[in-house]
Amino acid sequence: MAWCPFARKMELQPESDGQPAIRPTQVIFHSIAAPWSVDRLFEYWKSTSLESHFGLDYAGDLGQFIGTETRADANAGANRRPDGTGAVSIETASNTKASDPWTDKQVEKLIALGSWLHHRHGIPLRVCRSASDPGYGYHRLYADWSVSGTACPGDARVSQFRNVVFPGIVARATGQSPPLEDPDMPSMLNESNAVDVLLRSGVWTGLAFTDAVVHSGPRRHSTLVHLLFSDSTHKEARIEGRFYLTDTAGGNPSAYLTVTGKGPGGHQFQCSADVPTGRHLRFEVRATTPDGSSVRLLHRVVSGPYWAL
Repeated sequence: MAWCPFARKMELQPESDGQPAIRPTQVIFHSIAAPWSVDRLFEYWKSTSLESHFGLDYAGDLGQFIGTETRADANAGANRRPDGTGAVSIETASNTKASDPWTDKQVEKLIALGSWLHHRHGIPLRVCRSASDPGYGYHRLYADWSVSGTACPGDARVSQFRNVVFPGIVARATGQSPPLEDPDMPSMLNESNAVDVLLRSGVWTGLAFTDAVVHSGPRRHSTLVHLLFSDSTHKEARIEGRFYLTDTAGGNPSAYLTVTGKGPGGHQFQCSADVPTGRHLRFEVRATTPDGSSVRLLHRVVSGPYWAL
């Protein structure tokens, strides 16, 4: 499951674990028709059998209730199709008639989230051309996305989507515009490297994404590394990852905190801390197999929010 690094994780159970997986291909924006906080929306979802992936209140507080690769129920025919594709849904606080526009803080968070979903799931930067076409849209755009018809998210927000939010997502995702100046709004790290690495059994190997340095201080961060290993990896292989600090020349390493997994497929490693002035954050991996065979690392991604100190 994928969790947005700048959303509050407010996992709904049993829906989060019990509902089928999807391959996200669409993003659909909604209005709640209630001026609720994210916490109030979370309590409401717990009392029903329906839910969205995300909730956004007037102040720009973003909550995530279900991972984006699990079905949520806010989009009717777009929730999950027979081919396994589905839509990511975002509910947003509004007045009780869903007639008001999104606030500036809501607009900024929708743009940031839309950009993240493009980079995380490859959602194409276009407005959906049909009910099943990959891209971005709003609830009333296609009848298949609602059970009995809907005006959601309201005229004002449809206009904002077309004139402000969607163009803002495209600009943000393609690097044409920076985030709005907001001391509480983090910058986002998102780097990947698809060059295969053959890991010798039992040997620690430093990884480069764009380069070997993940962060340079002074900086506060919450960083996730995702590694994908070949299916041929020994099922009992011990996969270890660790973050550590060095000086700017790569020496004087800090103490390590190692996280361990096992076998082929995907493995995730997370670190949230401060990087002091004059220090670099790096990451390395070790795969140890019972028979001493090497392990092939196919792909690696590092992502997460960070703040200047």
